[in-house]
Amino acid sequence: MSEYRLQIITPEKTFFDQNTERLIVRTTDGEMGILANHESFVGALPSGPVKVMIDGKYREAAISQGVIKVSKEKTVIIAEAIEWADEIDIEWAKRSADEARERINSKKSDKELRFAELKLKRALNRINVSGRK
Repeated sequence: MSEYRLQIITPEKTFFDQNTERLIVRTTDGEMGILANHESFVGALPSGPVKVMIDGKYREAAISQGVIKVSKEKTVIIAEAIEWADEIDIEWAKRSADEARERINSKKSDKELRFAELKLKRALNRINVSGRK
């Protein structure tokens, strides 16, 4: 299987920058598999799992919102946050989900409510992805 360059970047760091054989992501239009020489594409990525094939084996990560740009030369993902499934601290993710639920139930401002809802989605995504490893 042909390889292509994949870069995954967050505001804090370059998370991944090497060749891959296949990428599976969930876009706002549905799940998509990307191989070498894929047709150009730009899309939004909601929080969810990302699977990267490295040396014939998938490695899964939890992504917290982002965008993807696919070209024949390479694929670039810019994400709010991302971490490998096997590196997720499940207890911390559960505490984060509980804290977000408490904030949602306290019914503060609309801004605080939206922030708490995003935090809950991120925590639940991390819990879900870590359970698949």
